[in-house]
Order: sequence, then C-alpha cells, then structure tokens
Amino acid sequence: MFITFEGTEGAGKSTQICRVAERLKASGVEVVEVREPGGTAAGERVRDILKDPSLKGQLNAQTELFLISACRSELVRQVIAPALERGQVVLCDRFYDSTLAYQGYGRGLDLSSLREIIDYSTGGLHPDLTFFLEIPWSLSQERRVIRSQAGTPESAPDRFEQSGDAFFDRVEKGFRQLSAEYPERFRIVNGSGTLQEVEEKIWRILLDEKVVGESHR
Repeated sequence: MFITFEGTEGAGKSTQICRVAERLKASGVEVVEVREPGGTAAGERVRDILKDPSLKGQLNAQTELFLISACRSELVRQVIAPALERGQVVLCDRFYDSTLAYQGYGRGLDLSSLREIIDYSTGGLHPDLTFFLEIPWSLSQERRVIRSQAGTPESAPDRFEQSGDAFFDRVEKGFRQLSAEYPERFRIVNGSGTLQEVEEKIWRILLDEKVVGESHR
C-alpha cells in the first residue's frame, strides 16, 4: 500500500510518519519511509536547492515545478515502485497533492497542465490512502517559530516558509479542495492535538483500512 501524508508547514507530517512507521514495524509490517522533494541521492541535492532561503525570489514557479517533478520521477522509479512490488507499505512525506496545492493553488499554475506533468513524472502511480493533517494557520506559525528557535541550520525558515500568509492561505484551500475532490483516498486528521492524540487518529484509520489487523487495535 502507498500512503501519503499531506499538510501545510508545521502540520506534523514528518513526526507522525516516524511514529506510525515504528508502530507498523512492531506489528510485523514491512515499511519504507520516503519524503518529497528528495528521497534519492539526486533528489536530496535538488531538495537543498528548492528549500534554500538564499534563493527566495530567484526560482520561478515553472522552474520550481520541474525540479520537484524531476525529484519525484527518480523517487518513484528508484524507491517507491520497487518497494510496492516487494509488497511493502510505503509512507511518503508529501507527494503530488502538494504540487497541486503549492504550485497550483499557491503559485497559480494551471491545474490541468500540472496533472499532465504529474502523470508523466509518476508513470501514473497514485496513492492508495492520503492523510491530510489539518491545523490552523496560527498554529502552523507558532510551531515554525518554536522550530526556528532551535538555532540549527535545519530549523531556519526555508524558501517555501518565506512565501507569506496569502500564499499559505491559498495552499490550505487547495488541500481542502483536493480532499473534497478525492474523498475515496483522503482522510482529514485534525493535527492540533498532542502527538499521541494525532497518532491514535491515524492508527484507527489504518485499522479501518485493513493496513494492520484488528489484533493491533
């Protein structure tokens, strides 16, 4: 099964993927964890470019799209597709819904063109299940401030995080539109609770979707 985690900045995707992955492994499920952009040797280098705050205002929306799509093509063919063929569960921190939300709704690129590029870069691969971790923008800001106070290079606001409130408002609306458009795979999870509370919500959904058996409830 191919499971993706989506949401705006600070929604807790990466944290929940780690927690859920450990719980799945403890249940006997073979899990592969990946992230976008990145996940391969070439992809991680491109990720550094995409997130580099010194490049703010220097990458147009189309260039951003093609860099992300190149990373995705590598990730699908080198990691995701082989893992699925082996019968493993793949947990992905962002996938093409982020492209539709960020580059489509956020940057204003044509959605139909985006879908064509997405289909070409993924070879038609689609997630089986998508968790949308939804939090208020005020909480997103609060979490990012806390993270920035860590004082490490990784904690500094990246190029995407410097895009402004209006941009992220459009992104959030984009995710909501996508969740309404694809209700068969989207599961909206309130990410405002404690780590344990959010994890339990995700776990109950995984049980309902038969990713793990009832014995692990």
